[in-house]
Parts: sequence; structure tokens; C-alpha cells
Amino acid sequence: MTGTATRYLYLARHGEALPDESGLTERGRRQAALLGRRLRDVPSTAVHHGPLPRAEQTARLIGDHLKGVPLHVSEAAGDYVPHLPERDELPAESADFCLRFLEGATDEERKHGPALARRALELFTGAVAADEDRHELVVTHNFLVAWLVRDAMRAPKWRWLGLNHANAALTVIRYAPGRPAAVLVSNDMRHLPTDLRWTGFAPELRV
Repeated sequence: MTGTATRYLYLARHGEALPDESGLTERGRRQAALLGRRLRDVPSTAVHHGPLPRAEQTARLIGDHLKGVPLHVSEAAGDYVPHLPERDELPAESADFCLRFLEGATDEERKHGPALARRALELFTGAVAADEDRHELVVTHNFLVAWLVRDAMRAPKWRWLGLNHANAALTVIRYAPGRPAAVLVSNDMRHLPTDLRWTGFAPELRV
């Protein structure tokens, strides 16, 4: 009989992208390779990645260091707005800022983003029906990392806003049976040298 085991979910934003987002910069490729080296001793069962070139290239460069670990493309790991809040969901003091930020969401994102976000929760979160712990990597985009961290913390749906993650930074969430989800590591860049850290962040946000 199959039991219930712990899932360790490793989340990584793609490496630094070219200005037209058609792929990775040289720095982005280095970031991805270094993240792969960091994860090579993790007993990973799968790498999931979004369909856009910057996520796919990052996943393949990471996968070069993970022997025998399959790569799976997933729309749910893509780049989309996971939740568009109404004004009354938001704190009064920051509602205008948040709504201005979301004005650029396309009709396509507004239509499909929330459904993809729900699918991501179904696919990537929670304990697993298995006899052994599972370690999975999702190579994705800033918004989805924020959405999954928000969910792990049981924060309101709008709270994915304002949670930012650097290129090729690592976040790890543990889903143990009968226990609340735990964010073990967040936005960790220790595998990157100083000159490759904090890309994807505005200069004033780097610490």
C-alpha cells in the first residue's frame, strides 16, 4: 500500500534574460549552470519548466548537472498573473500602487492566469502519495514563485504582489504530511558569485 511522503519543492526563477526575452544572456547561462551544480546532489525526480525560452534554457542548463532527471514543460510553470485582486481585497494604503502595477495585464492573462495558478497548486504543492520523499524543481518566473510562497504561508491571494525573486535564486518549500507547509529557503543566491547576484532586482532593492 502506498503511503504519504514529504514533497520538497525547489523553485527557481530563470536566469538573466536578453532584453527581448528570446533567451538568456551570458550571465544568465552562468547563473543557470551554477544553480545546476548546487542541485546536483539533490535526489531530484523531475524538473518542470515553463514554455518560454528563458525558462526552458535555464532548465536545460540546470539539467546538464542532474544525471537522469527528466525535464517536463508545463504551462502551469509559465509566466502569468496568478491573481488579479479587486480594490477591496487590498490594504487601503497600497491599493492604488498595486492596481497601477496590474494595469498592464493583458486580456489573455486576465482570462487564463488564475486557472493556471490553480493548476500550479494542484501540480506542485502538498504531500505526495508515495513511499519515499519527493524532490522536484520548478524553473519558472517571478510571479509564480511569489504565488507559491504566498500559498505556503497561507497569506491572502493578493499577497503574491511585492514578493520578488532574483534570477537563478533558489526557494525551497517543504510539504510534510500532517504539517503546515514550511518555506525552508527563500531567494537564496549563495551558489552565485557576487557579480551574478541580484539580477532581476532594481538597484535600490539590492541588499
